[in-house]
Amino acid sequence: MASNETILQGVSVLGTVEESQRKILTPQALAFLALLQRSFNPTRKALLERRKHRQAELDRGALPDFLPETKHIRDDPTWKGAAPAPGLIDRRVEITGPTDRKMVVNALNANVWTYMADLEDSSAPTWDNMINGQVNLYDAVRRQVDFKQGAKEYKLRTDRKLPTLIVRPRGWHLDEKHVTVDGEPMSGSLFDFGLYFFHNAAESVKRGAGPYFYLPKMESHLEARLWNDAFNLAQDYIGMPRGTIRGTVLIETILAAFEMDEIIYELRDHSSGLNCGRWDYIFSVIKKFRQNSNFVLPDRSCVTMTVPFMDAYVKLLIQTCHKRGVHAMGGMAAQIPIKDDPAANEKAMEGVRADKLREVRAGHDGTWVAHPALAAIAVDIFNQHMPTPNQLFVRREDVTIGANDLLNMNVPGKITEEGIRKNLNIGLGYMEAWVRGVGCVPINYLMEDAATAEVSRSQLWQWVRHGVTTAEGKRVDKGYALKLLKEQAQELSAKAPKGNKFHLAAQYFAGQVTGEDYADFLTSLLYNEITATGSPKSASKL
Repeated sequence: MASNETILQGVSVLGTVEESQRKILTPQALAFLALLQRSFNPTRKALLERRKHRQAELDRGALPDFLPETKHIRDDPTWKGAAPAPGLIDRRVEITGPTDRKMVVNALNANVWTYMADLEDSSAPTWDNMINGQVNLYDAVRRQVDFKQGAKEYKLRTDRKLPTLIVRPRGWHLDEKHVTVDGEPMSGSLFDFGLYFFHNAAESVKRGAGPYFYLPKMESHLEARLWNDAFNLAQDYIGMPRGTIRGTVLIETILAAFEMDEIIYELRDHSSGLNCGRWDYIFSVIKKFRQNSNFVLPDRSCVTMTVPFMDAYVKLLIQTCHKRGVHAMGGMAAQIPIKDDPAANEKAMEGVRADKLREVRAGHDGTWVAHPALAAIAVDIFNQHMPTPNQLFVRREDVTIGANDLLNMNVPGKITEEGIRKNLNIGLGYMEAWVRGVGCVPINYLMEDAATAEVSRSQLWQWVRHGVTTAEGKRVDKGYALKLLKEQAQELSAKAPKGNKFHLAAQYFAGQVTGEDYADFLTSLLYNEITATGSPKSASKL
């Protein structure tokens, strides 16, 4: 095997490295990252190019269907995914959130079964956020994450087993511009995965768990195959048995919904199931079919989990997972307690109860919450209706879902000016926070992340593009959208502290709501605003 010094030639770190971060950015870890990048980045780029070709087909009016070339995989009942790994047998309630130190401690102290530590949609990928997140996860795995903030101490509880840690790296489309390999930015996915795996895989196994991941934003089984190849190389590299890693795939794109069997199959030795990523899924439906007037949806509040295309997706996901012996995870409860209005709070919590009850009765093996206070509600519902560690035995053989069901856009509801303003508020509020380095934002008692901001701007683009008429009788065109955008930006800026970035957010947002330009992802559009690359430092000299 080549020496680290040889491998590190051509590797540069452009971000500032503080003393506390050096244990993460070691020459050995950077050499591992370089191997991952050189091995898999060409395939990653080819798969991203493939996405563009697929989008062009959809823009011309093509509709997705189940793949004829993989029918033999779907029709073969004999193959299974991996057996549940230690710490992942019972996943009835999972909490999710960014990787700042306070969140890590609070999440691990919550009354939940797992914590999805998020380096993706609820984290703005500033260099400090990403590296300090790795520091915090390194310390959390070793139970050394306690800290003091002012007079307050944050300590891991010792009275019970802590939740299993699962890490979500960034999606295949994102770069990490603060580290370059042979003159190219690193893949954000490989950077996040590689650093966490290199430092924590063996330690996690020693402590009775393993290196576990949530895998976001995939659009085909070929993208799952790439993850599986990276997993195999990583395990071989450190001498870990193949099949130790587990990956739960978020089915959050409409195209992936047509390839769920194939995605599990590609990852089968490493699969720990699929998850219903509801907001990203809605975003994907709008994005992929944005040129098709048959896919215009009403106000975001009307697009619930019970509308036909969402209901079909949930049923097919549960059926597919349980047929293959892996977990079918439910979606996010994004509500935040409303402390100053008991009546409104009770109404919001009743909505959470109803959503979790729907999930457990449908056959889900677990669910997500964004706030520790919601964990008790989810736990109560799942304990009451799921006395077993999971529901893998609920096969849902009563379900028959076809392509038309997944594409059924019969969604009751209207497009209203209030819905437009809500979308503008969410999009502006999230983007303003993101360019300040914050990726998880409470807006109107909901924890909004990149996915909900994407739904907001994509709906606005779609409504302008197709010239819809609101319930109030107003045609939604470019001028109307920009007028409302200006009003909402001024209102939000006036209420916010001085030095806010609503003007900058509005500048970016204006280009995304006129039915003309459409960025692939908001996070890609805004990324340069939060990069702070300095002069390159040779990786071997860190």
